[in-house]
Order: sequence, then structure tokens, then C-alpha cells
Amino acid sequence: MSMNFKPCIERYEHELAERLIPFWEKNCVDREFGGYFTSLDRDGSVYDTEKYMWMQWRIVYMFSTFYLSPYRKDSHLEIARQGFDFLTRHGKSEDGTYYFALNRRGEPSVAPYNIFSDCFAAMGAAALYQATGDPACKAEADSAMQSYIRRMDNPKGRWEKSLPGRAKRLSLGHFMILANLGCVMKECLGTDQYDADTERAVRTVMEKFWNPEYRVLFENVNPDGSFDLDSCDGRFINPGHGLESMWFVLQYAEKINDKALIAQAADIIKGLFEFGTDKEYGGIYYFMDVLGKPHIELQWDMKLWWPHNEAVIAALFAYRLTGDEYFLDRFREIDEYSFRHFRDPDYPDWYAYLNRRGEPTHLLKGGKWKTFFHLPRSLYLCINQMKKMS
Repeated sequence: MSMNFKPCIERYEHELAERLIPFWEKNCVDREFGGYFTSLDRDGSVYDTEKYMWMQWRIVYMFSTFYLSPYRKDSHLEIARQGFDFLTRHGKSEDGTYYFALNRRGEPSVAPYNIFSDCFAAMGAAALYQATGDPACKAEADSAMQSYIRRMDNPKGRWEKSLPGRAKRLSLGHFMILANLGCVMKECLGTDQYDADTERAVRTVMEKFWNPEYRVLFENVNPDGSFDLDSCDGRFINPGHGLESMWFVLQYAEKINDKALIAQAADIIKGLFEFGTDKEYGGIYYFMDVLGKPHIELQWDMKLWWPHNEAVIAALFAYRLTGDEYFLDRFREIDEYSFRHFRDPDYPDWYAYLNRRGEPTHLLKGGKWKTFFHLPRSLYLCINQMKKMS
């Protein structure tokens, strides 16, 4: 059964352009010190002024992206530019890596122990370069990208607290992010400098983290690509991460016209939906154990906004590239669940955290881990996918 996407496109565009973008434009900008407030309560009021680097650079990325979109406003570029200026002035440590957090004034508050700060700096700076052509933005994007790649083998560096007795692992997150980051850099900077790194990341995800027996992507594998089923760390499955990584792969595979890779990624998406869907209450589990053993994270059965944001992108991408109605059914299912449970009917933006039954546990709209990123990116990319099929 095919689908008339027009009503869905209109609903997504209303959510994005009439509710979500204006909410963050109004509430996130720190007009006194620069940068952004990301800890926003349900009504947009600020409840904490800490500036987490992932969240800051993600806002630069999104407003730069929307400046180049059909939803463009001149203020979008102004918002992105002031964030870039604040973050490049205050956010870098002596070795060029980015801190994890700053206080409101821009003084470092958490050490640069996490390479994803560099990742999102590269994304944000690259998107701003695409919007402005400013060479300083390109230089920052290249610097942050090279820092990310350089740190992958030892992500935390001198901030690593693990001792030799801890098993060494490869992390899905490091490679899936690089797979997408390489595509962003190619599109925004117009460079093939990172093509080999992008291909390496895609192949590593597909060859080392996919387990055909259990039909899931593991979060952590041994350096040789073998699986450890004797530890919680080794059995850890994050369905949302897996679905996000697969639309990254589909994006890459379409650009290089690799039909076999498209088919493989689509099959993995099927496996993740089958494994990760809560068949009793609906929605997608946050964390899972591949053998169904107890998960050490107490929030394992919660429903978070971002896995559902990534799931609809993956489903639409796979449906457009394969024509398999299975993915259209999954899109409808997750779309309906998300708008029914995550969408706040009274204030813009969505709830982030639900219990297993789909009831909000927190009313915040932004914080340490949520900002103007997963939801607007999802709405925007889904609109684009649906328009291509219409």
C-alpha cells in the first residue's frame, strides 16, 4: 500500500517551522555572554546556565542548516555566527581539543575528555562555512575533524580513568559518527579529503558490529570484531544508535550507488526494529541486553525522544531506496507513537523522557543531553525524504 505523503509533510513542516524553530530562536540565545542556553524548561525558561559543548555546536549546525533551507530567516545565520564566535574563543583547550562544558561566562568547567565535542565542532563549523563561505569556519571544521580522527584510538587521552584490567573495546558510536561526519564534511566543504576515513568507518560498522545470528548491531565489540557475551558491556544493545547508524550508511551508500550496501543496511534496520520494539507498550527501548539478561542501566526500558527521531529517518530512507512496504509500516507506527506520546500539546518542542508505558517522566525541553538537534534534524530530513517520494 502506497502513501499520500502530503498531509504528513504539512504536519511535519508545521511542527518544525511554526513551533520548534521559533521556540529555540526565542529562548536559547545568551545575549549577554554569547553561546546558548540549552537547559530549557517546558515553557522555554532557563533552569541552568551550564554550556555543554555537544549541545552548543549542534545548535550552530542546525541554525546554519536552516539558513540554507526553505525555512530560512536572516536571524538563523546571526544565531549560528555568534555561537561559533563564542565557542572558538572560549571552548578550546591548549592542545586544540574542545572542552566538554563551560560555565555561562565561557570558563572551562569540564575537561575535554570526550571526542564528540570535537565531532560536533566539526559539524557546526562546516555547516556555517557552507552558509557563509568564511575561511575561518572551514579551518575550524578541518581542525576539529582531524582532532576527532586522531583521537579515535585513545578517545579520552589523559582523562581516561580505566586501568589495564578493563577489557578493550571498539565503540559503535565512534565509527557511526565518523561515517556521518565524513558525509557532512564532503557536502559542506566540498572536499574529498575525508573519503577514505568515511569508507573505513562505514565498513567497520558493517563488518565488525553487525551480528547476523542475533540480527542486531552491538555497541561494543572486541578489537578483532568478536563478541563478548559474558559481560553486560559486551551484550549491550542500543536500538536507536543502530537505526541512526544505518541511515548514515544508507546516505553514504546512495551517494556512491552501492546497491549491495543499501540492501545490507536495510536488512539490518529490519533486525533492529524487530529486536528493539516494545511489542507490549509500543515505541523503542532505550537500552537492551542481547540475551535478555538484567541491564545495569536502570533507565533501560524508558522511551527517549532521539531513538524515535532516528527511527523514522531510517524507516523512510530505507523505504525510498528499497520500496519495501515493511519500512513504510514502521514509519507509520513510530510516527504515530511519537506524535501521540512525545509531542507536548501545550508548549513547543517535545518531551524527552517517557517511562515504558509512554508517560512523561520529565517535562524539560532541553538539558545536558537534549538540545535543538535530533528532533529538528529528524523533521527536516523526513520532509526531504517524503518530498522526494511525492
